[in-house]
Amino acid sequence: MRELLRPWPDLAGEPIVPLGTGWDNLAVSVGAWVLRFPRRQLGADLLDVERRWLPALAAKLPVPVSAPERVGEPTETYPWRYAGYRRIEGRTGCTPLLDGATRARLAAPLAAFLRALHALPAPADAPADGLRRADLAHRAPGLRAILARRDDGRRLGAVLDALVPTEPWGGAPVWVHGDLHPRHVIVAPSGALAGVIDWGDMHAGDPALDLAIAFTFLPADARATFRAAYGPIDGATWDRARFRALHYGAHLTRYGQTVGDLGMQLVGERALRASARR
Repeated sequence: MRELLRPWPDLAGEPIVPLGTGWDNLAVSVGAWVLRFPRRQLGADLLDVERRWLPALAAKLPVPVSAPERVGEPTETYPWRYAGYRRIEGRTGCTPLLDGATRARLAAPLAAFLRALHALPAPADAPADGLRRADLAHRAPGLRAILARRDDGRRLGAVLDALVPTEPWGGAPVWVHGDLHPRHVIVAPSGALAGVIDWGDMHAGDPALDLAIAFTFLPADARATFRAAYGPIDGATWDRARFRALHYGAHLTRYGQTVGDLGMQLVGERALRASARR
């Protein structure tokens, strides 16, 4: 990996500290920077989305976001572009020790952030929801199969069945983060909202995809604060957010169990419990 730092001589002497391996990228800390290296073509494609669209949005948002500022080109031994981001100091929202009171205090800041993001006009050539994230009927069969393997699968399956017929988004597509769950929320040491990271899934689509953070991250008694700070959210949009949270819950729980990531497993279980009620 050290050879991939050659484009940036100022990083040559800095230690390389692993941060984590996700589905699409390997992340390391190098000095004041976080470098992300795609692990597959999809990760490289998502990085290109960030490079193309995020810098223009970053200055218009009320908290820092992880826009790529350094880009490394493929080499003979590494096939994809990779990127460097200024590190946002803090801990991720999936940290097991992040207590409910701290999460509750972030309800209004998160809502204000999403209100600002969703108000930004998306140009006609903005990326679309190519993965059909907001298509509940499309997502339901796979989700149902995962839930069926759980002890509480019958109860959660009934929640799923009730949510699938929810009316789809009928408004104009808005800019969405597209993959906003607690690992992509950075909490400062003071407990403030420090930033939002990992924007490769950003696109013009259904705001409910991002509003799911109210279920995957916030305590139940903080959701009213979130809704008041965001502005009007109709019942169908709120239910689509619940569906997204249920989807996250199933997948993040399974992921956490598979790789031994307690934080993600706890986030997943919390999302499953929360999505079962309004």
